[in-house]
Amino acid sequence: MAYKNLQEFIKALEEKGELVRIRQEVSPYLEITEITDRVCKKYGPAILFERVKGSRLPVLMNAFGSMRRMSLALEVDSLDALSEEVLYFLEAEAPNTLIKKLKLIPKLKRLNNAMPRIVKRARCQERVLKGDDVDLRLLPILHCWPKDGGPFITLPLVFTKDIITGKRNVGMYRMQVFDKNTTGMHWHTHKDGANHYRTAEREGKRLPVAVSIGPDPAMTYAATAPLPPDIDEVIFAGFLREAPVELVKCLTVPLDVPANSQIVLEGYVAPYERRVEGPFGDHTGYYSLEDEYPVFHITCMTMRKDAIYPATIVGKPPQEDCYMAKATERLFLPIIKKALPEIQDINLPLEGVFHNLAFVSIDKRYPGHARKVISALWGLGQMMFSKIICVFDKEVNVQNLSEVLWRLGNNIDPKRDIMFVEGPVDALDHASNLSHYGSKMGIDCTRKWPEEGFERRWPDVIEMDEKIKKKIDILWPELGL
Repeated sequence: MAYKNLQEFIKALEEKGELVRIRQEVSPYLEITEITDRVCKKYGPAILFERVKGSRLPVLMNAFGSMRRMSLALEVDSLDALSEEVLYFLEAEAPNTLIKKLKLIPKLKRLNNAMPRIVKRARCQERVLKGDDVDLRLLPILHCWPKDGGPFITLPLVFTKDIITGKRNVGMYRMQVFDKNTTGMHWHTHKDGANHYRTAEREGKRLPVAVSIGPDPAMTYAATAPLPPDIDEVIFAGFLREAPVELVKCLTVPLDVPANSQIVLEGYVAPYERRVEGPFGDHTGYYSLEDEYPVFHITCMTMRKDAIYPATIVGKPPQEDCYMAKATERLFLPIIKKALPEIQDINLPLEGVFHNLAFVSIDKRYPGHARKVISALWGLGQMMFSKIICVFDKEVNVQNLSEVLWRLGNNIDPKRDIMFVEGPVDALDHASNLSHYGSKMGIDCTRKWPEEGFERRWPDVIEMDEKIKKKIDILWPELGL
């Protein structure tokens, strides 16, 4: 059964021994970050801070901070098993045979169950603050790192609609608190929310915005997923939950938000209004620098009477966001393999913070195949931000960093096997000469073929004789080792 709300998810975490309650009073200024960061570095549990200085609301941290908790969030035993269902959901192949039509029946049923439902009343509107009564200081918003520009809302689901097409987008963009009713809106130029804003700005119109804080975990994950432009995040969340996301109409803007939200912020972003936002201690492990971003004006704040404030911190890995990224890696691998069937596996290591490193294994079939895969990956959605892509032969376990580094060091001739291109880079890449534009590197770590100009004999990998291995397997318990 899908979680009805965040409270049910917390209960499930506690029952599985995945949550610890902290009853000592702690401050949202740096202290919660320091505690959570230590827990993340120890691969520890989710944390519910029950007494937070300056607020009545408890704070939930690190709820997605392990592969087990990601599986619990999406209510599956295996993310890899769910990945096939995600592919099933996203495929648009026409059912041109009877067998395909029959197979489509359960898909249509599940898709129908994924369609959102509008409800008239919701607990997220039990408390309503409008106009001058709006006060973000009622929330335990974290000031995460010492040099941050201020407190930041770090786990918001930002709802917008294209003012021309009416298409909805749900994204997750940090929000720096400027005062009691305005925040920054950290829309990277490549994001759909930023595109909605640019469209409204060209028309000289305000863009209505609603922010959901703390819906059910599937909806939170869906806001981070790299979905194709024509896929609605709310429908995708319903598919993951196997139950519709219930939506309620906002009170002051023409948008719908999850009825099971803990807190909702309603308002608008005005055209051509900018304000300096940042610095912010980011998932790269460095502070992202100050820059000008749009300003979100809050016209209404609603919440449950028993609201819980979920937040996250980012910084040097491992952090909670790393596991959300690993879930995306596993769930969307079949989609990448649909476009590039030669790919066997992909590893986006935690240390690569999403976009810096990608290790890929392929079934190499022709000369230059690795370079083709590298170029193709740079053309696939958010894979365009991958700064370094290393491609290995299919027998290489790219999930094993020790094996990856061993193969990389042994298998490449730098002058021959490294390719460079220029193009879009992640907005948080502080090393590129220009913001949003820089270079990327592809490395062919595969075994080289004569057809690729390699005239020497490629050596064999050292392997023990199988008979000896089996003999020692039998003898091993008696050796006392």
